[in-house]
Amino acid sequence: MRGVRTFLPRTTRGRRVLQITLACGLLAALGAPANAEPRDIGRDTLPANDGWAAADGGTTGGSSADDAHVFTVRNRTELVRALDGGSATPKIIKVAGTIDANTDDAGKRLDCDDYATDGYSLKKYLAAYDPRTWRAAKPSGPQEEARQASAAAQASRVELAVGSNTTIVGLGDSAVLKGASLQVRDADNVIVRNLELRDAYDCFPVWQPNTGGLGDWKTAYDTLWLRGATHVWIDHVTASDKGHPDEDEPTHFGRNYLRHDGLLDITNASDLVTVSWSRFADHDKAMLIGNGDTATGDRGRLRVTLHHNEFESVVQRAPRVRFGQVHVYNNRYVVPADAHDYRYSLGVSTESAVHAENNAFTTPGHIEVADLVKSWNGTALHQTGTLFNGFPVDLLAVYNAYNSGSERDLTADVGWTPTLHGTVDSAAKADRDVERGAGAGRIR
Repeated sequence: MRGVRTFLPRTTRGRRVLQITLACGLLAALGAPANAEPRDIGRDTLPANDGWAAADGGTTGGSSADDAHVFTVRNRTELVRALDGGSATPKIIKVAGTIDANTDDAGKRLDCDDYATDGYSLKKYLAAYDPRTWRAAKPSGPQEEARQASAAAQASRVELAVGSNTTIVGLGDSAVLKGASLQVRDADNVIVRNLELRDAYDCFPVWQPNTGGLGDWKTAYDTLWLRGATHVWIDHVTASDKGHPDEDEPTHFGRNYLRHDGLLDITNASDLVTVSWSRFADHDKAMLIGNGDTATGDRGRLRVTLHHNEFESVVQRAPRVRFGQVHVYNNRYVVPADAHDYRYSLGVSTESAVHAENNAFTTPGHIEVADLVKSWNGTALHQTGTLFNGFPVDLLAVYNAYNSGSERDLTADVGWTPTLHGTVDSAAKADRDVERGAGAGRIR
């Protein structure tokens, strides 16, 4: 490299000069200015044609924020102040380090006992609503009321409203938001990038005796929940239950005492969403798009693109879709060898129109191709280029061939063809690229 001194200096000062000179020469050789600073991803906007969120004017988040509305936050208090109650003022929020939502205003860590009130205790709750004595009635009375009051106390700390024209980004490669439920409700134009979202832990699940015939535990918090949200770009996010996996929770009333709901749920007529280069891991119900078979107001909405994401050690809902036109391409699915509770990856439900292209699945031997798809009142699934343990498969044909008859066969006509997307790579290339590049801390 021109201008680089090649002699060995005799002094510490000389060594420092040489190091600086070499660094400047290397930067020049790479085409970067010697005084280059890290790129400010807070000002990034969604590229043109990058999925459904690029439609109808695109997604810019808080990129137009003035300097007074660019915040670096290091704790819950600063984050809440920056979110400004979910206001629509253009804002850029940069998360530095780890922020724990389960803290008080002084930064003290709060646990479930700190939220419990009005005499609530799990032991008393279980005694009050034991199905052997309570039967199938919906829980009511003092312990359920105490549970609700305790749950409200936790919700006041962990539910964080994200307003329109907001960008939330992690700084560096280790920004974490722990224990929070980010909620984008009736908001437009939001970007969330380069952030690990971890362990939205519900201290006070409710017993629902009639769910699934045997009853089940219902939890309150999605790690990230879009409700009536439009133009949302989620990119290079890592979402998981890290710290409190549900598989480690005990069994009560014969059912796993779940503490987590979804990792990313897109419901209540949300629309024009792109989820890219993100990682969803170590969780049961990962992603729900459309929350009810009777939610006919979702028709014509719930248009979502999922590309270059990794779903690893996810039991189900990757995603499960109702009503929406969802483009699922170049994603990587990994089921670990010791998985014993895997259910499915692609859920095809009422009036859904899933267009799946060039996705790669890696599973242990006891999981078959037909297990990858589950249908509830679904009618169609378009799929091409699917790779299963390194071999090309026709996912639709295999599903129909092995369908037990409890659901109708699926057709390949979903009634639309995606036009807003980047290059659709082969499933094999996407598998390699996503393994290396998906998740928080990997923006290049």
